[in-house]
Amino acid sequence: MEEDLLPIGQFARLGRLSVKQLRHYDELGLLRPAYVDAETGYRYYRASQARTALSIGLLRSLDVPLAVIGEVLAGSPQALEAVRDGLEAELARRRRTLASLERVMAEGLPSARVRVVREPPRRAAVVRERADGLQDVSRATSAAAARLVDAWQGAPLELIGLFPVDVDEAFEVEVAAVLETGPAPAGQVRVLPGGAFACATHVGPYEQMSLTAHAVLAWCAERRLPARGRLREVYVSDPAVTCPDALVTHVMVALEEES
Repeated sequence: MEEDLLPIGQFARLGRLSVKQLRHYDELGLLRPAYVDAETGYRYYRASQARTALSIGLLRSLDVPLAVIGEVLAGSPQALEAVRDGLEAELARRRRTLASLERVMAEGLPSARVRVVREPPRRAAVVRERADGLQDVSRATSAAAARLVDAWQGAPLELIGLFPVDVDEAFEVEVAAVLETGPAPAGQVRVLPGGAFACATHVGPYEQMSLTAHAVLAWCAERRLPARGRLREVYVSDPAVTCPDALVTHVMVALEEES
């Protein structure tokens, strides 16, 4: 065995990692020992490997996944672009959450005026987009709406978002474009059921829609009225020409069995 090899404990202190981490990184192929004693299984490292150990520690402190660290160590620094994009998306989500929290702090818990309205059945083209949790709803809704807008080549559309009342870790978001007659250039054509709905009008950014949805569901719960079907968001304003604080959306939930 070479004299300049360091036992794992000594190398761990040099590389500012734990022995457990070094063993794990060995198993993953991120940082292999320079030598493993065949009889004892002891791992030994060279001092020159400390730079790699410190680099792994640095990237982990920046929330870089181990799989991506492997790509970076293999000479692909562009692999960090996806991590950066993910962090930016998370930062944007946190800012939206903070804005909602500040609104609750300023105005109290949601108490939007809820009314009962009757809606006729609506024939619509519906597109679906998978959302990976509540934090992904905004992206999924925007993506589904964009597909409809693109298919209609910018023509005015009456759009309705459809969301499950009870959500899992992943679920389907639907956006419907109301049709008068004729075929649809995109989406599955179906009839959205009519009937009685609890409805409240939300004025403000889409990111704060959950506050108005909370008020509608609380109103239903107080009256022992089960929320049926999907929560609807009827988009009254065009976000392309309306500032976020002035966007008008009707938030609705069916009070009757859908048929």
